[in-house]
Amino acid sequence: MSELAGQTPGFGEDRSVTLRIPAKPEYITLVRLALSGLAHLRPLDAETLGDLKLAVTEACSNSVRHGYGNGREGTVEVSYELQPDRLVVEVVDDGPGFDPDRPHVHGGELSEGGLGIAIIKSVADEFEAGERAGGGGFRLRFVKFLGN
Repeated sequence: MSELAGQTPGFGEDRSVTLRIPAKPEYITLVRLALSGLAHLRPLDAETLGDLKLAVTEACSNSVRHGYGNGREGTVEVSYELQPDRLVVEVVDDGPGFDPDRPHVHGGELSEGGLGIAIIKSVADEFEAGERAGGGGFRLRFVKFLGN
């Protein structure tokens, strides 16, 4: 269900974790736990960790809700890459995707789905979303720069 690469200490080594979870809300907790585990490798302050957990939860919730709606089965893949100065998070699914620059607005206010993307963008220092490499799915990637 998960794979761990580069377990050797030291930021010169590759520190990445990839989780593949069933596209069901109850599995999103595992994604948050993996992020908490990474905080043991590179200490993060409580506020930054909380913000990152919220962002990855929103990204995965969007994949589950929009990528696999109507009871469609599938998986969500979440990759974390811990670098000396940043954490890169990528969430990939087989869903149809959406335009993240076009907010979901109903009655002049952001809908729940549009709010999730707004939250991720406000937490992240870099954000990109679009079709998955090779097509056939959606990819959301965000980066958080980490202080010394």
